Amino acid sequence: MTMRVLGVSGSIRRGSFNRRLLMAAAAELPGAATLDLSFRIDRIPPYDEDAPAPEPVRAMRAAIAAADAVLIATPEYNSSVPGQLKNALDWASRPFPANALRHKPVAVVGASTGMFGAIWAQAELRKVLRTTGAEVIDDELAVGWAHDAFAPDNTLADPQQRAALAALLERLLVATGAVCRA
Repeated sequence: MTMRVLGVSGSIRRGSFNRRLLMAAAAELPGAATLDLSFRIDRIPPYDEDAPAPEPVRAMRAAIAAADAVLIATPEYNSSVPGQLKNALDWASRPFPANALRHKPVAVVGASTGMFGAIWAQAELRKVLRTTGAEVIDDELAVGWAHDAFAPDNTLADPQQRAALAALLERLLVATGAVCRA
């Protein structure tokens, strides 16, 4: 059985380090798992509680529901979560009692060009995800100095960071209940 992990980049920037971090994660997944990078938050309109969910929001909710787990890679803007990512999660969390994130295993990682690797944004994002009812993996991976962190093949250049990413992904897959820890 193939496990499907939905990868979500919190950056809409072309050449995003967080998109590269998701590609690095894809390289670390075991053979029985795939990372779907087709979803993009830049297609999600501003949240409007009075409006019915538009097609991009319905597609996002369906992608989350169809995934076994979600991996979010976020940059940090002004010491917090990027607005476009928070907006997408606001849409995903509705209707609240039965939202697509409820009981969904989710892990958060982050990359930034500063030394702290989006650590505050990751903490804020885990808080938001817990509030939605997601099963949040408490591990973090903060990739600082992201402009130097990746090998030419988009894997993480630092073997310790690569091992930490692989361990986080294993915990995420175990949280789905379909994978047993080795």
